[in-house]
Amino acid sequence: MIISGGLNVYSLEVELLDQMQGVVESAVIGTPHDRWGEAVTAFVITTPGSPITTADVLAYCRDRLAHFKCPTRVEYVPALPRTATGKVLKKALRKEYGGQDTAVLR
Repeated sequence: MIISGGLNVYSLEVELLDQMQGVVESAVIGTPHDRWGEAVTAFVITTPGSPITTADVLAYCRDRLAHFKCPTRVEYVPALPRTATGKVLKKALRKEYGGQDTAVLR
């Protein structure tokens, strides 16, 4: 869960990006933000040669989600880190991109 400006954002809600044409897969985490505490950051894998832009991703989210749930940052990555069983390692994304580990916040 991402807490942005005191509001809860569940990453699975934002990962509806997977349904967007030209997107193979996405993962969403919270990254540090000076004003809001955490910002919603989306990591997106697109189909090869897909002309998807950050503006396209934001427009897609704004049509389907509340404004505070929309990503403020979109990173295009070739692959997502995974466990041996295939689960996305969001902890590795947080470590690489400066996000908070939720286990530390408890």
